Amino acid sequence: MKRREFMTLVGGATAWPLAARAQQGEQVRRIGMLFGQTPNDPAVLPRIAAFRQALQQWGWTEGRNLRIDTRWSSDNADDTRKYAAELVGFVPDVILSSGTIAAVAVQQATRTVPIVFTLVGDPVGGGIVDSLARPGGNATGFMTYEYSLSGKWPELLKEIAPSVKRAGSPSRPLIHWGGPIRRDPESSAVVRDGG
Repeated sequence: MKRREFMTLVGGATAWPLAARAQQGEQVRRIGMLFGQTPNDPAVLPRIAAFRQALQQWGWTEGRNLRIDTRWSSDNADDTRKYAAELVGFVPDVILSSGTIAAVAVQQATRTVPIVFTLVGDPVGGGIVDSLARPGGNATGFMTYEYSLSGKWPELLKEIAPSVKRAGSPSRPLIHWGGPIRRDPESSAVVRDGG
């Protein structure tokens, strides 16, 4: 399958081409899903329900022509790598990963199975894709936000609280968000370190 078809699948208009479905009859497609969250995460459950509903609307029914294997790692790096390898072993048609840790683990586990990622802060900086315009490889997906906008955050903070002289940004060490943001003292420009 082509990258655009997988993007369509995950993006909400979930459909494999009707001609391909007609040729394949009732062939069972397999989707692996790896979530960095917990199984009862209230933010993720509605997304999964909407994904499954969209699949059904396009004629993909679990147990008839679709099998979905889901794993939850709770952002535990060891579990994430284990589940990524397990899902790749099922030889799915596509793997949907949620979160940076999950996307990186799946990317490390396979270079052939198509990967669609969601909730990734910096896919280029994290090594998941080559560039946003041309992801390359077997992965594509959706960023959490456009990172270039983060340079505005210190400016907004200065407008809201002009007396603030220093600001920190907490981060999780296993998740690549593109490096810390700081103001260059010589040029007063907002810059991103690392990446």
